[in-house]
Amino acid sequence: MRTIGMLEFADPEIDGSRKILHVDMDAFYASIEQRDHPEYRGKPIIIAKHPRENSGKGVVSTASYEARKYGVHSAMSAQEAYRLCPQGIFVPARHPYYVEVSEQVRAIFHRYTDIVEPLSIDEAFLDVTHNKANIPYAMDVAKDIQQAIYKELHLTCSIGVSYNKFIAKLASDINKPFGMTIITPKRAEAFLEQLPIEDFYGIGKQSVAKLHDHHIFNGADLKALSQDDCLKLFGKTGLAIYERVRGVDNRPVKTQRQRKSIGKERTFYPFLYHDDDIESTLRLIAQKVSEALAKKALHGKVVTIKIRYADFTTLTRQKSLIDPIKAADEIYFYAVDLYREYGQSDQGVRLLGITVSDLSDVLFENVRLSLYAKKNDKNEEKIDDN
Repeated sequence: MRTIGMLEFADPEIDGSRKILHVDMDAFYASIEQRDHPEYRGKPIIIAKHPRENSGKGVVSTASYEARKYGVHSAMSAQEAYRLCPQGIFVPARHPYYVEVSEQVRAIFHRYTDIVEPLSIDEAFLDVTHNKANIPYAMDVAKDIQQAIYKELHLTCSIGVSYNKFIAKLASDINKPFGMTIITPKRAEAFLEQLPIEDFYGIGKQSVAKLHDHHIFNGADLKALSQDDCLKLFGKTGLAIYERVRGVDNRPVKTQRQRKSIGKERTFYPFLYHDDDIESTLRLIAQKVSEALAKKALHGKVVTIKIRYADFTTLTRQKSLIDPIKAADEIYFYAVDLYREYGQSDQGVRLLGITVSDLSDVLFENVRLSLYAKKNDKNEEKIDDN
């Protein structure tokens, strides 16, 4: 039973009538490069400029599975990736080309359904409950899509098959690469209860550590909390968490996103001519963008900087990420990396801007645990993940 104060209500019930896929391309950028360059196949590929060619300032966009064995991952500095895997092959990203390939993948999706919700350049939700091929089983639709991508584009993907978005997203990560995992309504309860809390989609690393402090290590521990406990522990996201761990997620697959981007700009007179001034300003703008994202409970996978010089020429550059971000320090990290690679302070900067796009909802990354602190102990640390 769920409780709200002294009131009791029946727990939410699972709606198993929908057939939802989460399709996640495997090491997308690196796999494209391995496909197009046979000499790269079976070798550790790192999508970033080599640190020797970029003064060690580059950031890894993604890495092949061969490179991941050495600990290389997205968002790592190229310098650290080189330290971990000096034999790795560093390949500069070709973002416009990757977008073209992504569109080819989505064209395959649309042969089966027009209810497609892209999460990023390399993943999407599909509602195949009523699919164009009239295939009765979602597993068979998933197999057809997986094989079509492999045969036509020579790329692999992993697919989660379930009755809602939350579980489909979790399932797609289980058998990577080129895997498929099916979670039916009957399997959902056991699947979620045994799942480590760090594997729950939407719970960030900082939140995991704090949940461990409260002896919450897996889905079963989370499920043992009452709805009141969830609301106290997680704030406004508590209701969603209470439902998700019980296998309930009634969000539809959206064919259009509500908000495409959030950005902030600042203009200057006199103009900025020093790197230190520009970079400190980017840090302030990143903070403003982060605050705006938090208000909307959004995070995004593309960071764009805009620089307008004294002569009114305007430069825009962007970086696509594998995982969504919303924290100010992360936004600043990528924005300043783009500035250092493409910007020029000696021309005089009259405008700076940062935009985060390819947005999606934050499920329950912003957990608040401060309400479990002892109010009467002034020396006790207040726990707050906002």
